[in-house]
Amino acid sequence: MAYEHTNGKGVKYYLRKSEVTLRGGKPQTIYFFTKNESGGKGTPCDIPSDRMVVENPRNGFLTLKKK
Repeated sequence: MAYEHTNGKGVKYYLRKSEVTLRGGKPQTIYFFTKNESGGKGTPCDIPSDRMVVENPRNGFLTLKKK
């Protein structure tokens, strides 16, 4: 089950993650929000225990921030 969050403007977003490889060869997991529950890049995921959701008050964009 993917984590979902409704921002202050009433738009529902779903959390997804993707594994990428940095230029030095180090693997890293990136997290991002999408409006589509299915399809698109990445795989649906739950929010990591060491992160929290932060909403930009000007535009309603969601980001994950370390606690």
